[in-house]
Amino acid sequence: MFRSGKSYDELSNLRKKARQAEFESLVNAYSTDVFRFALWLVRDRAQAEDLVQETFLRAWKSIDSLRDPKAAKSWLITILRRERARCFGREQPQIDAFDDIGVDTVAGFDVCHDKPEHIALRRALDCLDDDYREPLLLQVVGGYTCDEIGELMGITPGAVMTRLSRTRQRLANALTGRSKPGTRRHAAA
Repeated sequence: MFRSGKSYDELSNLRKKARQAEFESLVNAYSTDVFRFALWLVRDRAQAEDLVQETFLRAWKSIDSLRDPKAAKSWLITILRRERARCFGREQPQIDAFDDIGVDTVAGFDVCHDKPEHIALRRALDCLDDDYREPLLLQVVGGYTCDEIGELMGITPGAVMTRLSRTRQRLANALTGRSKPGTRRHAAA
């Protein structure tokens, strides 16, 4: 019978430690980006924190399914999007104070967020349907290409480009005072 220098328990323990180290490096590398994207999606700090926690819990449980470490960020964003859909469905969670979050906080900018243009941008983004807001956030906040966004959202890159173009037009209309049909309106907006 062939015998290596290590017992099964020792090898198993080494694998667990390697898996744990891989996961810790994943969390350290991407937790800020995942949180930032979650905050943009749900617009509530506590809900974003819960969503990120659930995302990383699911990632831990399925870390072995991550085949390409270079795709880790996309993999985590996909888990986040699915977890959000599972928790909230198509309905956006209701919040009372989106303005308390601040574009600057989410985007990582250290700029005064009381400027009228920042407030107007937050409100305009809040009025966009998820189908339009999400590709923009993936591109601007996440740094994804149209191909990557298409893969994450399950749509073609051409559809991503169309949505991004329409989103920019809707934001421009909202910021210049012209309204565009197909946006959602909140009572507070």
